[in-house]
This record gives sequence, C-alpha cells and structure tokens, in this order.
Amino acid sequence: QVQLVESGGGLVQPGGSLRLSCAASGFTFSSYAMTWYRQAPGKERELVAAIRNDGGSTNYADSVKGRFTISRDNAKNRAYLQMDSLKPEDTAVYYCNAVRGFSEYRGQGTQVTVSS
Repeated sequence: QVQLVESGGGLVQPGGSLRLSCAASGFTFSSYAMTWYRQAPGKERELVAAIRNDGGSTNYADSVKGRFTISRDNAKNRAYLQMDSLKPEDTAVYYCNAVRGFSEYRGQGTQVTVSS
C-alpha cells in the first residue's frame, strides 16, 4: 500500500522556520522525483519545490527561492522541506508528491500557518 505522510506543520510567527517531512512507503522511493505543493484557501495549487530522484537537481518557485530548501534521504525513504524566513503568504496546506512518468502519488497534507 502506497503511503505519503507529511508532518512538521504548525503555527509559526513571521520570520520563523519550519521543517516539513514526508515519509514514503509502498513504492521504490529512490526511483521517484519528489515535489512539494501548497494550496491556500481560495487559491490554486502551487508547485513549491522539486527534487530529482537521486537528489542531484532541485527547482523552486520564485516565491520561495532563497528561503526554502528541498532535500531527500533515499536510505530513509523521506523527503524534507526546510522553510526559513516564513511570511504570512506562505500560509497553506503543504503536500508532498512522488512522481515518475505518469505515475504520481500524493500525501494528505500538513497545515502551515504563519501569523503573529
């Protein structure tokens, strides 16, 4: 059974940091690229960051470049999103996805709220 379980979300003040984790099981994690998406109320889903299956290449949305860092540990079947210098506009539900060709798995999401 394929599972992607996000954790690490919560309430943080502007300027603070959070580290999201995505635990994967039920598929060959090291064969899949991993992405983090987010969706805020009333807004479309936004691709935040992506990392190649071997971790050798990463990409970021302009809105988070320089503040967020995506990483993965293939030995632990985990992906991470380090979020620094958080802003209120980063408030959203964050989802991790595993992608390989036309195969895609999605997690259930974790809420991130940036507010004073």
